[in-house]
Amino acid sequence: MLEDMARPTTATHDELLAAAARRFAVTGYKGTSLQDIARDVGCSKATVLYHFASKDALLCELMAPAITMLEELDARIAAHTGAEARRAAADGFVDLAVRFRREIALLRGEFPDLLQQPAFAHIQQISERLVAAFAGFSDRPEARVAALVVLAGIAETCGEFLDIPDEQLRPALLAVAYRALEVTT
Repeated sequence: MLEDMARPTTATHDELLAAAARRFAVTGYKGTSLQDIARDVGCSKATVLYHFASKDALLCELMAPAITMLEELDARIAAHTGAEARRAAADGFVDLAVRFRREIALLRGEFPDLLQQPAFAHIQQISERLVAAFAGFSDRPEARVAALVVLAGIAETCGEFLDIPDEQLRPALLAVAYRALEVTT
């Protein structure tokens, strides 16, 4: 217990976030306990709960920067229609996915369950608006299918290919997205 008190609070907080990210990446969100995170950092579960009210709160803080960027993208897309919306959605989502690909990787396969949590409920509506923008707000089945395939493919690719440098991944993703969405460059 003395070692818990000897560390600066912000350092412990940051260590807990880093340990949670590593654990979530290996065993998933559901497969990780607060005790696992505490053990990884070398502190007690009580220390974890001092910094975070719950495992959900820890996840929310880990994901907050990505969610903020997603909300900003949602607001930017609202100002566009048709081809402009497709391009803005593709550019913005690729930027977000590349920047936060480690967060995407650590939550792969758990998004549907996470969207059921109150803190992430609004993400479902943003995702639906993003798919609509990727489709250029078209009702054509081909446009809607392409939009969902591209959106899911970008996220999956970013989570899978952590070894590809950002400066190579971003243009590759945009080239595929533009082609699939029929965006002219």
